Amino acid sequence: MTDATRPLTDRPLTDAAQLRSLVRKLLAEYPPAGTDRTDFLRARFDAGLAWVHYPVGLGGLDAPRSLQAVVDAELAAAGAPDNDPRRIGIGLGMAAPTILRYGTREQKERFLRPLWVGEEVWCQLFSEPGAGSDLAALATRAVREGDSATGDWIVNGQKVWTSSAHLARWAILIARTDPDLPKHRGITYFLCDMTDPGVEVRPLRQITGEAEFNEVFLTDVRIPDAHRLGEVGEGWKVARTTLMNERVSIGGAQLPREGGMIGPVAGTWRERPELRTHELHQRLLTLWVEAEVARLTGERLRQQLAVGQPGPEGSGMKLAFARLNQEISGLEVELLGGEGLLYSDWTMRRPELVDFTGRDAGYRYLRSKGNSIEGGTSEVLLNIVAERVLGLPSEPRDDKDVPWKDLTR
Repeated sequence: MTDATRPLTDRPLTDAAQLRSLVRKLLAEYPPAGTDRTDFLRARFDAGLAWVHYPVGLGGLDAPRSLQAVVDAELAAAGAPDNDPRRIGIGLGMAAPTILRYGTREQKERFLRPLWVGEEVWCQLFSEPGAGSDLAALATRAVREGDSATGDWIVNGQKVWTSSAHLARWAILIARTDPDLPKHRGITYFLCDMTDPGVEVRPLRQITGEAEFNEVFLTDVRIPDAHRLGEVGEGWKVARTTLMNERVSIGGAQLPREGGMIGPVAGTWRERPELRTHELHQRLLTLWVEAEVARLTGERLRQQLAVGQPGPEGSGMKLAFARLNQEISGLEVELLGGEGLLYSDWTMRRPELVDFTGRDAGYRYLRSKGNSIEGGTSEVLLNIVAERVLGLPSEPRDDKDVPWKDLTR
C-alpha cells in the first residue's frame, strides 16, 4: 500500500467522505486513462477499496459493507475499470467469503488479491454424478499420504456441472476423507490447483448448444495439506458457508428496475404493439410486479448482509430467481410467436460467462431451464426455507447417522 492510498485513520472507516478522499488519492496516483488495467486493480485492492468490508491488508478497510456503493460510484464516474465480476463470479461470490472465514492468514494473503483482480479464475468442484441434490453423499475420496498429520492428500473422483472449469486456475473442492463416519461428517474442504497433474476437464454440451459446464476427473491429484480449508472432517460446515453465499450471489444480484430477464420482454412489448393480446398483457403485468418485488427483496437482503453473514434467506431469493426467469422467458417466446421459435446460433462454444440479456429469446428460454437446478435444486431450497426460515418440521431422514460406506448407492 502506497502513502497516497494508505487509510486516513487506523480505526475502521465509517464515513463516506473519508472513502471518497481515498478514492481521489487512488485516482490521482493511478489515472485510469493512463494506467494498465491490471495495475489499477492491484492498486485498488492494496488501497482497501476492493471490498471495503474486508480486513485491512486483504482488500478492505474494515468498513461497513454498505459503503462499497460509495467507492463503486466514485470509480465508475471516473471511468475506472472494474474486475469483470461476471467472469470471476465464482471466486468473488463463493471462494472469497469462504477463504476469508476459514482460511489461514497465509491462505488469505495468497489467494484473495489475484482472485479479486481476476488474475486467477475459480471454479467449484462440489456436485458429482451421484451426489447433486444430495451433495453430502459425495464419493470423491481424499486420502492422506503417510502417517504425518501434515502430509499431502491424494484425491480421486469425478465432479460434474462445473462452471468455468475450462478457464479456472483454482477450485474449491470437497472430498470424503473418512467413509466410516455419517455422510455429513466425513468430508474435508480443499483448494485444488486445476493445473496439477491428474486434473482432466471435459466439456458438457448443454441444450443451448454451448458448453459452459464441464465434468472434471481427478486421478491421483496431489493436494498439499496447506491447501486444506478448515479442519479435517469439517468440510460440510465450510461448504455450507460457500453454498449460502452462492445462493445470495445467484438470486440476490443488484439490478436496476427492469433489469434481468424482464427487461427484454418489456422492451419488446413497448416496441411491437402488433404482438400484444389482453391475456399476454395480464401475464406481463403480473410478472413485472413479481420481478420488481424480487428486486426490492434482494436490496433488503443486501442490507441485511451489511451487518452479518448470509443466511437461509438467500435460498428464498434463489428460488424466486429461478421461477421468474423460467416464467418470463416462456412469456417472451409466446409474445414473439413464430419468431420465438427461432434459434440464432447453435455453435459449440465454451463461453467465459452466461449472457442472458445479450442473446435472443430462444437462448433465454432454454438456458433458464437450468436455473432451478444450478446452485441448489428448487426442491432442496424449498426444504431449506421450510425448515430454517419457517421453522417447519424436517423431513424424516433414515441415513443421518449411518456411516457413508454403509449407504445404498
